[in-house]
Amino acid sequence: MIENMQGKTTVSPEVLTTIARLSALSVPGVSRLAPVSGGVNRFFKRGAGDGVRIETEENTVFINLHLILLQDVNIREVSRNVQQNVTRAIHEMVGMDVGHVNIHIEDIDYADSEA
Repeated sequence: MIENMQGKTTVSPEVLTTIARLSALSVPGVSRLAPVSGGVNRFFKRGAGDGVRIETEENTVFINLHLILLQDVNIREVSRNVQQNVTRAIHEMVGMDVGHVNIHIEDIDYADSEA
């Protein structure tokens, strides 16, 4: 929730999920998001919360991302880039603080010829 002199703006967790998902997918080395079962995201549009778990407390967002990376990438570097990109996007677009962005690498996508 963002408060100012004119009133307040409430941001849906679904909006935060979309921002986090698109920001993560825009990082080179990220292939796609891995599905996450259960949790609060199951109440949103089907597929919208795949790979993203969002929790909010006051004006702080806590994010867990479940990623599938491309082959031959530096996992630590890609993870750090995803954390920075998602944090920046949430902060710039909605003005909320980010408590943490936890990255969970679920799999690696290999080229068809090597699979």
